[in-house]
Amino acid sequence: MVRKILTFKSGNFVFSRKFNEGKLSPSLLQSRILYETVRDLPILPELSTQIEEELIRRSIFGTAALEGNPLTEERVGQIISEPAEEQRKERAEKEIQNLKVAYDSSVRGRQVSESVFKLEEKHIRKIHSVITHDIEHKYNVPGQYRNHLIKVGDVEHGGVYTPPKVLVDIETLMKEFTTWINSEEILNLDSVIRAALTHYHFGLIHPFGDGNGRTARLIEALLMRLAGMKYVPIMLSNFYYRNMDDYFWAFSKARKGKENDVTPFVGFVLKGVVESLNEIKGRIIFFIRKFALRDYYSFLRTEKKITQRQHDFLITLLEKLTPFALGDLFNVSPFNVLYRNVSERTARRDLKKLCDEKLLYIEERRYHLNLRALE
Repeated sequence: MVRKILTFKSGNFVFSRKFNEGKLSPSLLQSRILYETVRDLPILPELSTQIEEELIRRSIFGTAALEGNPLTEERVGQIISEPAEEQRKERAEKEIQNLKVAYDSSVRGRQVSESVFKLEEKHIRKIHSVITHDIEHKYNVPGQYRNHLIKVGDVEHGGVYTPPKVLVDIETLMKEFTTWINSEEILNLDSVIRAALTHYHFGLIHPFGDGNGRTARLIEALLMRLAGMKYVPIMLSNFYYRNMDDYFWAFSKARKGKENDVTPFVGFVLKGVVESLNEIKGRIIFFIRKFALRDYYSFLRTEKKITQRQHDFLITLLEKLTPFALGDLFNVSPFNVLYRNVSERTARRDLKKLCDEKLLYIEERRYHLNLRALE
């Protein structure tokens, strides 16, 4: 469960897979059930691509923001949608460009491995090289381990931690790290736990002069993706960003805990997995509801239970999904296109009809589309 390595100048370093199984089992079971549910939900390829595009944008924003990148999510979205040949000199923007390349080459579109993926130092160095490419830093060389003292963390999140200090120790520990993470003991664990342990111990070693956090989160995502998980691997960075304090505290609690118990960090990762799976399940079900409702409206029109105008109005609402008042039908686009030649009396009659059919409902004096009309 615990493997101790004596380093040259940094004392004992511990690799630990010691965690409270009873405490983590409910989250682990929940994540497995949720993932089976998500995997079995039907979704069109173009919608899957659309979801993944948004998740990657959020992930790149989150993992960069965790390290102090000041750009907004909107600006991040603009940068990653620009052609690759449009190179930028500003550090913050270059970081985003590099992360997009790293996600595209390391995680996005990766096919599931036929056998368990074994993480090697060359994979780690490559990811780090891409992340820190062409970014000036006094003590960082892309893909090269550091040979200087660094400090990690702050007092507000559990104190300052000093990782191994010299190159010879880092080289030793990275070899031991990849051997351990690829050992039968770790390969036999659930893929999420293996990825979390990889994230945590890489963070403890902190082998590079810069970009360690971004590299750790990308490695974690890569391991989960190659183990067969969709969506979640690229959602976790945003979860960590939205729960930044808890993220840093989870690391500190595991590092300072008794008997090398890594439950705090692994438990936090599992919490992120469960939350991410619930979110993606809700989004896919929402898309399925929209397709089903679209067919249902067509059926009602064919059966002459609603008029063509009412049908077109419902389709418009299905795309817009915003509450509205009677007056909006005449004053707000695109409703006013359908109702420009319609009297207020007829419009009221349409709304009453759609409410009677339970296709609309009224809440706080505004009309809402009933997305659960088929239940």
